[in-house]
Amino acid sequence: MSLDVSPALLTQAEQGEVDERDFVECVRTSLPYAWEMVASLVARLKVDGGEFADNQTPPPNEQARGQLLRALASDAIRGALERHFGVRLAFQNCHRVAVFPLDASVDDRLARFTSVRGQLLNQSPTLRDC
Repeated sequence: MSLDVSPALLTQAEQGEVDERDFVECVRTSLPYAWEMVASLVARLKVDGGEFADNQTPPPNEQARGQLLRALASDAIRGALERHFGVRLAFQNCHRVAVFPLDASVDDRLARFTSVRGQLLNQSPTLRDC
């Protein structure tokens, strides 16, 4: 799953620095499932509060799964999403996306979520091929 880069955005990149708002819009339109997943988790975190909000439901299809992988595996995309939404993102397996507030008070919880132990405890035979 690649980004659908407009000619204008490509020209920006060829000429130098890219306006991050334009890049974020490219991500939003190119990866709508991933965008909506992150946006809905951010909204849930704001409404419910707590240390983090996460998704544990596998994507509905391989295209959606690919969008999550693309968004969270790319440092540029992931960083742009974190800055846009004002959160820290964490990712386990092929679908478990979590958003954490920037508040340092949740650093321990984030560290547990992203730890080797956390990864191992999140394994499931049903997710073997994800």
